[in-house]
Order: sequence, then structure tokens, then C-alpha cells
Amino acid sequence: MKKLIAALVLTVAPALGLASGGHVALEKANIDLTDQASLQSGAKYFVNYCMGCHSLKYMRYNRMAQDLGIDEATLRENLIFGDAKPGDLMTNAMRPEDGEKWFGTQVPDLTLAARWRSPDWIYTYLKSFYTDPTRPYGVNNLVFPAVGMPHVLAGLQGVQEPVFGEHHEGPPVVTGVKLTEPGSMSPDQYDAMVRDITAFLAYAGEPFKLERQQLGIYVLLFLGLLFILAYAMKKEFWKDVH
Repeated sequence: MKKLIAALVLTVAPALGLASGGHVALEKANIDLTDQASLQSGAKYFVNYCMGCHSLKYMRYNRMAQDLGIDEATLRENLIFGDAKPGDLMTNAMRPEDGEKWFGTQVPDLTLAARWRSPDWIYTYLKSFYTDPTRPYGVNNLVFPAVGMPHVLAGLQGVQEPVFGEHHEGPPVVTGVKLTEPGSMSPDQYDAMVRDITAFLAYAGEPFKLERQQLGIYVLLFLGLLFILAYAMKKEFWKDVH
């Protein structure tokens, strides 16, 4: 039994560490799934900057367009590339072996990323790249140390250098980042763009979330009304019982 418990701890602990982002405090994404303009913006940036490597294999183009209020002409012109059709799943041409060759691991599908990580994790991750000449693509990440992917949004954000904490023994520890070379966006613009991508990925992970929450309110109201009727019936049945 002790060996089984130890094995479970060794298996689960690394996953928990990755999900929380190690010792880095995650920033609040403060996404709004009712903001259609934000979701449309997030879809645009995801398709243009992320989808070359990452897919959304559980989402169809036309389902996304319908939910986000995107007409078919705009969908075809701005969000579908190559020979894909509106009814196709949002996949790409990258093969698993290509990801392993170029990045050292298979490139993950991101449909459920906001559910198995969290919106706050994604938001902080996209803001936390910094230069690291020891890495294959010259960058590292605060919440995902030794990350294999390049910083595809660097042209928008700019260049960030690591900030090291005080240390007495061992190698220096990166505790933060600072912008040293601005990109084409201001920091506020970049933050808004990253928030839009995060909101879009949160939507993709659970397209029915808003409907589910609304249905939950109706169910609670129904149960409340049912409780009142049941209580009134109970009082009526027992009023003559002494």
C-alpha cells in the first residue's frame, strides 16, 4: 500500500505543478464570454498566429462562426485558409512526428486547454516569454520552464528579458520579466489581445457554458417553486393531525 501511495504521489505531483505554473503567481485573465467582439478578436488571432501548429480538433468552423456571430463570407475570407470548408473541424496539416522533430514533443491540441490548465494560466503564459539563449528557439517561459515552442507573438509584444531573484547557492532563479524592446503593440494592447485569445480558448473548451449556466438558473428557480408548493402541501396534509 505504501508503494502504491508513493507511486500515485510521484505521478500526480508533476501534473499539479505544471497546471499551477510552478511557483509563479498567475495573473487574473478576467475574461467575459458574453463579449462577442472579444471572442471574435481571439478567434482571429488564434487562427492567424497559433493554428499553424495547434489545432482545435473538437470544434468546427461553422459552429464557431454561428456562436460568435460571424457571417459565412467573413469566415471564409478571414478565418479559413487552404482548402478547408466551413463544416470541417479546425485542424491543421502538422503531423505528430513533425512536432517531435521541430519542438521535441507532439504539439498539443488546444480545444480543452482552458479546462485542463485554466484561463488564468493561458493568459499568464502568453505574457511570460523571455529571452534565453540556452533554449532551441531562444526563449523560455515563467509558467512553463523549458518550453519547446517559439514565442510566435514576439513581434506584437516585443522582447522581454528575465529578472533574477536574489540567490546564495545554485543557479540564479528567474522571478519575473521586463520589456526591453517594444513590439508593434503597446503593453495594454498586447494584454487585451492575449485576453481575447484566452477568452476564445475558454469558449472552445466549453461552447455550451453560457447556456448551461442560464439553464442552471431556471432549474434552481423551478426547484424553489417546487419547494414552496411541497411545503404548502405538507402543511395542508398535517394541519388536522394532532
